[in-house]
Amino acid sequence: MPDSGAKRRSKKAGKPRRASKQPRWDLRLYIAGRTPRAERALQNLERICSEHLAGMNRVVVIDLLKTPHLARGDQIVAVPTLVRNLPTPMRRIIGDLSNTERVLIGLDIRAR
Repeated sequence: MPDSGAKRRSKKAGKPRRASKQPRWDLRLYIAGRTPRAERALQNLERICSEHLAGMNRVVVIDLLKTPHLARGDQIVAVPTLVRNLPTPMRRIIGDLSNTERVLIGLDIRAR
C-alpha cells in the first residue's frame, strides 16, 4: 500500500501533556572554532550538566565561525560564552567554565 504522507497518531496524541515538576534548562554555548579553550568549555559544561542538571537540560553549541549572524540575537561579545535562556531570566557566563562554583552561581543552580 502506498504511503499517503499522513502520519499515524498514537493513542496519547489527544491528551494534554503534564507539566514537568523540575525546571528545564535551555543552554547555548557560543564558540569560535574548535580551539583548546572552546574544547575546555564544552567538556566543563558537559561535566556540570551531568553532575548538577541530571538530564533536565538541552545544550546547543553554536560555532560563530560557521554562523556569525547568531551572535547578534544573544548579544555575544566574547567567546566562549554560555547563555541560559531557560529558566528565565536569561544569564550569560563568559570563559571556559573551569570555575565550577562560579558557573553554578551564575546559572542560579547554587545560592550566592
